[in-house]
Amino acid sequence: MLASHMASDLVSIIVAATYLASFLKIHKNSLQNDTQYFGAIVGRVVNRIGGAQFTLNGVHYKLDANEKPNMLHGGRKGFSLLTWNVEKYVKDRANPFIVLSYYSHDGEEGFPGNLLVRVTYALLEPYKLSVIMEAEALNKATPVNLAQHSYWNLGGHNSGDVLSDTVQIFGLHYTPANNQLIPTGEILPVKGTPYDFLKPHKIQSQMKGLPRGGAPSGYNVNYALDEGLDHKLKLAAIAYSKKTGIGMMISTSAPGLQFYTANYLNVTGKGGYVYQSHAAYCFETHGFPDAVNHPNFPSTIVNPGDLYVHNICPDLNQQINETHFHVKHCSVTLTIT
Repeated sequence: MLASHMASDLVSIIVAATYLASFLKIHKNSLQNDTQYFGAIVGRVVNRIGGAQFTLNGVHYKLDANEKPNMLHGGRKGFSLLTWNVEKYVKDRANPFIVLSYYSHDGEEGFPGNLLVRVTYALLEPYKLSVIMEAEALNKATPVNLAQHSYWNLGGHNSGDVLSDTVQIFGLHYTPANNQLIPTGEILPVKGTPYDFLKPHKIQSQMKGLPRGGAPSGYNVNYALDEGLDHKLKLAAIAYSKKTGIGMMISTSAPGLQFYTANYLNVTGKGGYVYQSHAAYCFETHGFPDAVNHPNFPSTIVNPGDLYVHNICPDLNQQINETHFHVKHCSVTLTIT
């Protein structure tokens, strides 16, 4: 994705793998080991499921464990690694869009039931994107928790780390996790912790208080968004890079947001540039991680006849600057015809 900065140049702000043909050629034997999920739709359940198992309606399901004993981002062959169908593509109009679909069969990666998934990418304005994720459970109740997994560097994809960027996250609470990043089940206030971005802060200024451990220091935490359960679009996060003057707002209909500062990146990307730790951040809006094993979390179960809908709207707004975060909601009026 390109954005104009204060000098009216174009800046590539998506941190991504090499272009598709090169990516497939280089990684054809290692796609199953992909751990970055650059720009992918992730599912059937994003984030982690503890012990790669859960019980639903009295039936115990064992899932594909691809991160030690746990499931991460849908398993070894989750939605991010699959070929989707193009249902519709319209480019010659004010709001160009594409509709993708995938049919996930009963038992895929251990999940119950047949699931029909559709994702619509639409450009609403020159720098406003809408991603609408929908899913129908066709014959059995099943967990569904989709996410769009973009990596952002508003200073430019090859500008180095993002730790000097300013971030604001509209989450009064977070869900602490153990050393395997599985939630403990608690929902705690962010006030007085290094997870408090209720007011704008530079990322590096808050990182100083993070627990030290064997993993690279940085954020990988789920926030309970302030207006999380109404399923309407609400402002979830704002980010700003002083390097380019580019600001971004993330609005979503989801109850949670995973803030991840790319702590484990070490990969060659666009133009041969090597992305290292903290070269980007992700704002993964979704249901809470491991919700299937925590009854106090918002449910991620979709029953036959119900429609799962998750909307995320990144809006690159030039009115955002280091001292003034212009707060507004992303409105989506797209009609697919």
